[in-house]
Amino acid sequence: MTDTARRTAFWLVMLAAAGTFGLTMGARQSMGLFLSSLNTATGLGLGSVSLAFAFGQLWWGLTQPFAGALADRYGAGRVLVLGVILLCIGTFITPFMTSTPGLIFAIGVLASGGSGMAGPAVLMSAAVRMIAPARRGFATGLVNAGGSFGQFATAPLAAALIVGVGWGSAMQVLAFMVLLALPAAWVLRGNAAQSAPVAGEPKTVGARTAVAQAVRHRSYLLLGAGFFICGFHVAFLAVHLPGVVAACGLPTQWGGWALAMLGLFNIIGSLIVGWAVGHWRSKTLLSLIYAARALAVLAFLFAPKTGPVVLLFAAVMGLTYLSTVPPTAGLVAKFFGSANMATLFGLVMLSHQVGAFVGSWLGGKVFELTGAYDWLWYADIVLALGAALIHLPIREERIPARRPSGAPVTA
Repeated sequence: MTDTARRTAFWLVMLAAAGTFGLTMGARQSMGLFLSSLNTATGLGLGSVSLAFAFGQLWWGLTQPFAGALADRYGAGRVLVLGVILLCIGTFITPFMTSTPGLIFAIGVLASGGSGMAGPAVLMSAAVRMIAPARRGFATGLVNAGGSFGQFATAPLAAALIVGVGWGSAMQVLAFMVLLALPAAWVLRGNAAQSAPVAGEPKTVGARTAVAQAVRHRSYLLLGAGFFICGFHVAFLAVHLPGVVAACGLPTQWGGWALAMLGLFNIIGSLIVGWAVGHWRSKTLLSLIYAARALAVLAFLFAPKTGPVVLLFAAVMGLTYLSTVPPTAGLVAKFFGSANMATLFGLVMLSHQVGAFVGSWLGGKVFELTGAYDWLWYADIVLALGAALIHLPIREERIPARRPSGAPVTA
């Protein structure tokens, strides 16, 4: 293959993976704009509606390892097609749901499950499988930036549609938009067995053996614990930032633009961190990202809650928002290789989404009980500092290619 052909193939894979993540993430991360409308239309209460969103966060995570295992075995293309269709159906029927179980089914099961199947575990592993190891950090940064661009582009569009055509029709427009991702499934088709062997990577083992190794791998467990805290931050912001903006007495459009700023600056953060993965230790980058989050939240608590301040805060948080993904994905690939990455990164994403469940649901409950989000911000600071510390003991080493049965893994 010529250099031109390689470059063309690389950018085609990047366009397919980043574009799909942009469409699914844009639809999913804009759902916080509909929280108030769903609460008003159903009369269920903010806590009950938040429970549906929180269940969606958890279910999105639960689908990741299973979708990853299916992609590793049967190919990413099939999994992506099913995921996009389920996301479309779940989003489309949400305005017809009038009960908590109905919202959980539409938002929490169909839409979130579909988004998880067409999410980062499958997309990033497909990209990693198809490109050279030297470009993996940059590639995962690009895919992550694609998801952020989707949020940046979709959030203000969704806010404008809510004002222009009503929240129900706006949600259904978003449902049809995600179908634009279907052609990417053909580009990203293929499974783990088609991964080219890479010198220095652990030898390919079955998914069950890989998972058994991973759950005894100390650094992998620390990585998952840190990603739990990341999920808490991300879900709280995605679901409740519009509510935070409204509590500041600002119009709905400011909530849309705040979400857009998160997405826009996460593009910058993802690309910078994706590049930095090839130059600095991933665990150090992760510690710095979490420490920066703690400082940003602390500064926001003492700042006046004006529109420009809210946008500045969203921009700073955007730089750290999902920029944790490239170094996290890179560490999983470094520990275990690329063959079972969809499964193993999916397990880390599950930890992320358990944290997301807590952040999403607790945000609604705390506001319902106290009329403010202050206690969530305090918890956010403490957790961010904890995450900054928990990554420091991680050892960035590959596991041995083979290990006797029952031998402990303590790296």
